[in-house]
Amino acid sequence: MPELPEVETTRRGIEPHLAGQPVRRVIVRERRLRWPVTAALPRELAGQVVQSVERRAKYLLLGTDAGSAIVHLGMSGSLCIVPDDAEPRLHDHVDIDFGNGQRLRFNDPRRFGCMLWTRGSPLAHKLLRNLGPEPLGEDFDGAYLHACAQGRKVAIKNFIMNGQIVVGVGNIYASEALFLSGIHPTRAACRISRQRMDVLAASIREVLAAAIREGGTTLRDFIGSDGSPGYFQQELKVYGRAGEPCHNCGREVASRVIGQRSTFYCSACQR
Repeated sequence: MPELPEVETTRRGIEPHLAGQPVRRVIVRERRLRWPVTAALPRELAGQVVQSVERRAKYLLLGTDAGSAIVHLGMSGSLCIVPDDAEPRLHDHVDIDFGNGQRLRFNDPRRFGCMLWTRGSPLAHKLLRNLGPEPLGEDFDGAYLHACAQGRKVAIKNFIMNGQIVVGVGNIYASEALFLSGIHPTRAACRISRQRMDVLAASIREVLAAAIREGGTTLRDFIGSDGSPGYFQQELKVYGRAGEPCHNCGREVASRVIGQRSTFYCSACQR
């Protein structure tokens, strides 16, 4: 699944092509995504000018004076820029044509993504209004994590993957941040000191920022908006490395399922 760095990479890739451009038409070939494509989208969006291309958590927001398109890539979705006469391929569900002769194409083989329309603030939409702070924003730090963790016996990995606590810390980056901070993924959130939460918050920031700089993590189902894969996978310390030596101590990287997700860690380096 594309995670926050992949979504931010996509946003940065498409923004120069969309910002300030008028929408000529919207072509919907398949409405049956995780949430059906808003029926009014072609009518409401056509004729509008894209004023902004923003990201909230893993959602992309295409803002106009009349409203906003809310896009989620789901498990396998991608956005790319193609000429407005490009023939559709399999799973090309939505095209948005712009005045500059380019087309934003939404492809989603598993149909777990969405493309919705709202006339109000997208931040007030039911999918976004209860989300936690951005991990790279000013509202996120160790003090915030420590306060949220009080009385919470859930494993710290599940805790930081909870979108109502903090957004965008998916499975890959949760494992990597916990390794960097030296915290065992099964430790109860309420048993982690304020000082260690400071380190964890900084580690989350560091891992996500590094992934964004490198263009996101290359996974089987993700290709960047410019057709180039990300490269952060080459830098992963523990994720997907079960049985291989830890880069710090040489002990084998372990793997177990936590919250129905594969988790990777070093039992010597993480306590």
